[in-house]
Amino acid sequence: MSDRVTPAIHALPDGEAEIAVVLRLPWEDVARLGQDAGRLATQMQRPVTLDEAVSHRLRSTRPAAAHAKPAGEQPAAMPSSASVSSLPSRPPAEQARQAIERINGSA
Repeated sequence: MSDRVTPAIHALPDGEAEIAVVLRLPWEDVARLGQDAGRLATQMQRPVTLDEAVSHRLRSTRPAAAHAKPAGEQPAAMPSSASVSSLPSRPPAEQARQAIERINGSA
């Protein structure tokens, strides 16, 4: 399906905005997000969802924008070291197994 759908943006009472997106990620990235969620949960002393972990990561790795950039401006390219996934490629089944082990803490 190649139809582009403009996702709904919702204003939140605390002054932030919420947008729902669907991302396709390698299993290694999902495992790292699970680890981030675990660390964040320990810091906050409560359960944390992957959504919260992603939001926290986005907020902590980039400075907050003072204003939106004009449509013609392109964002600066991220250095290759900023990539979440730095592991060599493995078969998908192996990636899934290892990601699940990392999330469960049995790796």
